[in-house]
Amino acid sequence: MSELAERIKIDSLVKDLLIALGEDPTRPGLDKTPKRVESSLKFLTRGYRQDLEKLLNSAIYEENYDEMVVVKDIHFFSLCEHHLLPFYGKAQVAYLPNGKIIGLSKIPRVVEAFSKRLQLQERLTSQIADCLMVHLRPKGVAVVMEAFHLCMAMRGVEKKDSFCVTSSMLGCFRSDPRSRAEFLSLVGKG
Repeated sequence: MSELAERIKIDSLVKDLLIALGEDPTRPGLDKTPKRVESSLKFLTRGYRQDLEKLLNSAIYEENYDEMVVVKDIHFFSLCEHHLLPFYGKAQVAYLPNGKIIGLSKIPRVVEAFSKRLQLQERLTSQIADCLMVHLRPKGVAVVMEAFHLCMAMRGVEKKDSFCVTSSMLGCFRSDPRSRAEFLSLVGKG
């Protein structure tokens, strides 16, 4: 955390926000809200404070496995960086090993680390794929994310049943249509 961030107290900013919205931050019901919001925002953005190197390096193993590894339906929650409203959904992640595998629980942890930041779904999808590509050096990585965005449902166009689907295909998943098709079939998108 930066020195500036340590000096700025979120709870006092929330009090000012409540006043700007026409509320009394000292009234019952709101008197504890600034501290609650501070605690909530720190929890929802904890990905900034996670060390991905440490998270991954303890669970990468040499293994001569060369078939696709898929972790399906990884639930995630994030905050849209444009409106600070939640978006949430499921991630489908696969990689084709090249002499190394990763502990399966680490894949959802990577999704979690990047989703617990102010995000765009497109960037989130790419960050997950890039991270696995860099650390595992597999033949390829594929990520598909489907999410419901409250910024689209609650405001603006107010489309309550619209989902956004993003993908990142790296290595063989980009260059080999058969690998891509197998992945999409395995995750029910093909």
